[in-house]
Amino acid sequence: MVKIGNVTLGEFPLLLAPMEDVSDPPFRRLCKKYGADMLYSEFISSEGLIRDAIKSRKKLDIFDDERPVGIQIFGGDEEAMALSARIVETVSPDVVDINFGCPVKKVVAKGAGAAVLKDIDLMVRLTQAVVKSTHLPITVKTRLGWDSETINIEEVAERLQDVGIQALSIHARTRVQMYKGHSDWSYIAKVKNNSRIHIPIFGNGDIDSPEKALEYKERYGVDGIMIGRAAIGYPWIFQEIKHYIATRELLPPPTLSERAEAALQHLLWAVEWKGERLGILETRRHYSNYFKGIPHFKEYKQQLVTLDDLEALKEILIRVKSEIV
Repeated sequence: MVKIGNVTLGEFPLLLAPMEDVSDPPFRRLCKKYGADMLYSEFISSEGLIRDAIKSRKKLDIFDDERPVGIQIFGGDEEAMALSARIVETVSPDVVDINFGCPVKKVVAKGAGAAVLKDIDLMVRLTQAVVKSTHLPITVKTRLGWDSETINIEEVAERLQDVGIQALSIHARTRVQMYKGHSDWSYIAKVKNNSRIHIPIFGNGDIDSPEKALEYKERYGVDGIMIGRAAIGYPWIFQEIKHYIATRELLPPPTLSERAEAALQHLLWAVEWKGERLGILETRRHYSNYFKGIPHFKEYKQQLVTLDDLEALKEILIRVKSEIV
């Protein structure tokens, strides 16, 4: 059984990746419903938490039906990271995760996220500061290195393990690659096969089908898989992968009714969490993904992304759920 500290995740856990503007409580709860074993929050700025920034604080919201759930923080200052970990501890997540992999310019420009890949000593110091500041298990999500000339993931894994992290998730691209090109899981396999490494190693990058999940599980020997973009609008990916690994058979894709039920649940949870106005607005960006590839849906999609009335939105989704379209 794979464990992070005292958190037991199962024999081959599937983790929902932290994704900015995606991995909020409504989306996480849907992924949990459809089979995700471990959920991570959107990343939270350590400096934002310390400043008591409203958006950062709101990202600390977690619900019991999400557990186990981890809250992810990022930053480039040891004191700020330690203090933010103590703030995170007050809401009692199961895990605190550190982001050393976000490649976007606004994060890297602050010396955080993937920028830390340029300075392994700093990465170690930041991690150690967080580990020492809380009793919660600490995990890390990172990339292979800054670019193809500086891939240093084995050294990173060893040194972060030595200062106390309890699991490592590796996106198998460099920062320079961003999300382009192919991920190279052979480097993750090297970490997993390193005799000095004894913490769980989770692979991330390009898993978009049950077949690929099984192939990568068997080829690279990871302890579990972290799934990000493939789950957007398609939380069924988790149960499909689990079923395929267990039976070598593919589940049928979700019906139109099942897609509408998920979209409706997402909307209702978003309204419950953020209030009617924000809940409606923030769910709009998900409808295209839920109904991707559905023919003759343009008219309904247009209504879903423009209507401001909750009852009207519910009525449309209930009609779609009943397949009266």
